[in-house]
Amino acid sequence: MSLAITYSRALAGLHAELVTVEVHLANGLPAFNLVGLPDVEVREARDRVRAAIQTAGFEFPMRKLTVNLAPAEFPKESGRFDLPIAIGILVASGQLPAERLKGLEFAGELGLNGDLRVVRGALAMAMAAARDEHTLVLPKASAAEAARVRSAQVLAANTLLEVAAFIAGRHTLDSPEESAQIEPPRYPDLLDVKGQTQAKRALEIAAAGRHSLLMTGPPGTGKSMLAQRLPGILPPMAEGEAIESAALLSLVGKFKPEMFGTRQVRAPHHTASAVALVGGGSDPRPGEISLAHHGVLFLDEVVEFDRRVLEVLREPLESRAINISRASRQVTFPSHFQLIAAMNPCPDGYLGANLAARPCRCTPDQIARYRGKLSGPLLDRIDLQITVPALASESLRAAPDGEPSAAVRQRVVAASERQLARQGKTNADLSPVDIDQHCALDEHGEQLMRQAAARMGLSARAQHRICRVARTVADLAGAERIGVAHLAEAIGYRRMES
Repeated sequence: MSLAITYSRALAGLHAELVTVEVHLANGLPAFNLVGLPDVEVREARDRVRAAIQTAGFEFPMRKLTVNLAPAEFPKESGRFDLPIAIGILVASGQLPAERLKGLEFAGELGLNGDLRVVRGALAMAMAAARDEHTLVLPKASAAEAARVRSAQVLAANTLLEVAAFIAGRHTLDSPEESAQIEPPRYPDLLDVKGQTQAKRALEIAAAGRHSLLMTGPPGTGKSMLAQRLPGILPPMAEGEAIESAALLSLVGKFKPEMFGTRQVRAPHHTASAVALVGGGSDPRPGEISLAHHGVLFLDEVVEFDRRVLEVLREPLESRAINISRASRQVTFPSHFQLIAAMNPCPDGYLGANLAARPCRCTPDQIARYRGKLSGPLLDRIDLQITVPALASESLRAAPDGEPSAAVRQRVVAASERQLARQGKTNADLSPVDIDQHCALDEHGEQLMRQAAARMGLSARAQHRICRVARTVADLAGAERIGVAHLAEAIGYRRMES
């Protein structure tokens, strides 16, 4: 009898659980038993591993073979366990030495010819291996992705034979070279937007403080055009933010090394389901709000989404995370996204447009039902709510060019740096305790806030959000304290006009 132990990782959200792969050989009729709550993909490893071992020129043991994936209480999925199972079999059968396995972790799907294929979640596995000070052996394509975690020790291999030669001491595996950083994508420029001074100002405030924004206006006023230009004025991502974003994309196989450090912009269609938005499935995967982590979630024609779908946004907008519970496991995905939404003011879209050729024919009841698709609690969680008016053709043609995105981005970056230096987080993330400390109002400001709360029926949450926005307005102006003018501008962004 003989026993071999190798290590791999199973993914549970961004957390990668260490899995011990135990391989036991015993006398008896030839059999290959796989235990430890494997799913269909893992159970199919028996045929892939057998073919890969034989193709690589090794002998597959014709004995009673048992492979245990421990701990057994959570499911194991995907083909990443092929490589550690194959190595364990070769060590248990005496074809490879066991001494070189110390401190090593393996992950990789095997082809029938022994080639190693890419696996999902390489970044999450690399982060976990780095914490445990282990060396991670991965397929070459996945190793290039994992190399983004600078503290991780990653080795790349193309085939099972290369990994076996490395363990036997006859071959060395190279660390992958980090892909060269390419220039960031070219976003549309704010210079293209004629007029809409207030909307562009709101967009700048939203970018500076990472605030959520709702734009209401008739068709063709530039709501989508403005939203497309938001990524071009956002501050650059910190390295930790970039790794978290890339790790989430890696979980669904959508990470591209050349896009590392680029803020994701997710724009799901209004037919998207609640599961598509928040994530889920029997093997929970991140949804759109998590794929937009540290990026932008743009919901165009937001009232066309099913109301039950929109309501799932309420919790992650507050907690910045989404908890998915299934019978077999519970997973938490981070969802620190910036919500940008756009909608028409009424069903036909022309309320307030003042167009003689297209007058609005919606009744008050129709308008109320249309706007009622956005619940009060959800609106209460949106920091900035503005109207994007229709512009007459004469004023549109005569409107001067605005500022380019580069100039606006400089102010946004400066305001963002002030926030991080003062409180270590963006203004949109200020807690009630932080608001008391960093958003204190003077006597005139308190009086203005009381008047606004009484006249507009503002909740305590809405008042906190006004203070956060006012803090961002002050940061853009370079002011240390929030003035009455800053507060008045922030209050003006809390009421949608007809």
